[in-house]
Amino acid sequence: MRKILSVLLASAALTTVSMAATGSWEGWVSDDRCGAKIDATCSKMCLQQGATLVFVTTDKTVIKVTNPAILKDHLGQHVRVKGDMDKGQGTLSISSVEAIKDK
Repeated sequence: MRKILSVLLASAALTTVSMAATGSWEGWVSDDRCGAKIDATCSKMCLQQGATLVFVTTDKTVIKVTNPAILKDHLGQHVRVKGDMDKGQGTLSISSVEAIKDK
């Protein structure tokens, strides 16, 4: 019985670890109301009404950010972020953000 429990706990721990990914992603900074509609003016109004900053990937997936304050100076911008993606929660914890100059 203890061996079975140990195996189950080890499997659960591995599953939790595999649900997180460290890396970098390109996308845009928006808010959770405007979503994939990248419009800095609209997002500013939504933020004043209580919206939260989000990261929008190049395929237009809207991702909640655990530390949205790091994005405040990049509203509406095309950016590259580095951090940890929690696939289980669907959230991104950003460690750095850099504006990308569009060609």
